[in-house]
Amino acid sequence: MNQLAIIGSGPAGYTAAIYAARANLAPVLFTGKQTGGQLTTTNDVENYPGFPDGVNGTELMNLFERQSTRFGTVVKSSCVVTRITRRDGGFTVNWTDMLEGVDASADYQTVIVATGASVKYLGLPGEEEFFPPIDKKAGLSGCAVCDGALPLYRNQPVVVVGGGDTASEESSHMTKFASVVYLLHRRDSLRASKIMADRVLSNPKIKPLWNSALVGYITDEKGRMAGITVEDVNTKARRQVDVKGVFMAIGHTPNTQFLRDSDLGLTFDESGYLVVEHGCHTSVPGLFAAGDVRDRKYRQAVTAAGMGCMAALEAEHYLGALKA
Repeated sequence: MNQLAIIGSGPAGYTAAIYAARANLAPVLFTGKQTGGQLTTTNDVENYPGFPDGVNGTELMNLFERQSTRFGTVVKSSCVVTRITRRDGGFTVNWTDMLEGVDASADYQTVIVATGASVKYLGLPGEEEFFPPIDKKAGLSGCAVCDGALPLYRNQPVVVVGGGDTASEESSHMTKFASVVYLLHRRDSLRASKIMADRVLSNPKIKPLWNSALVGYITDEKGRMAGITVEDVNTKARRQVDVKGVFMAIGHTPNTQFLRDSDLGLTFDESGYLVVEHGCHTSVPGLFAAGDVRDRKYRQAVTAAGMGCMAALEAEHYLGALKA
């Protein structure tokens, strides 16, 4: 039986692989459909330590992979895990190889789940042109903290879509860069906590667009964001708002569906995030969780990497106890 399977290839998964490989756990990492995770959709990563001039997201994740394979990690590219079941002494991991079109399975003593979470978008026409993006600088993003400082948005009007704490935080963050920040919400008041709402509504650079829904994107001749079409939810009247950037803040969907469909007995919160104790332990012994799949608050590359480290160390301790 193999020692360790790591599911997911973002900062959490690759960091877990680096630590596990250096501990001689011979980890096998399943990349999923999007090798490198969401960070590969960001052109300029300026807040990851060690890169004072910034780094391309795909380049950064390539470095993560190179470091993990240097120590012996086996990377199964384009392999999507479809099911995990318990078996005596560990777990059976089933996956589909998207390139070869074949299904396979193998047994592992322990598993680290680092499948991340996906930004919720509205499914509007044109979104596929932005995400997965051909050019992330085109003007549609799911993370103002990640992308808000790009030159495209500096001293330009932008809009944040949402009405909760995340939308409030993203709006406040964008006031550091944008000329004006429109906060578009379907209701006539924010759902955010009072302190967050008061902070947003007292900021002169934030202009709420109440009772409004985003119904379309407007692009220029280069395919970059030039504006949005907004509909009044009461009157259905539509108008154009000129913006250079749209930041979605309507929530994330943790990539846990394949686990929720299993009979492992895992515990999830009301939004589907894996519930953990002691940093990274799930409710199933031997199965650990790291990164955005269990983190609904921070969702940063550096925090995900830290959780990957934690999960690998705990997996090492768990395997050591099995041998004792």
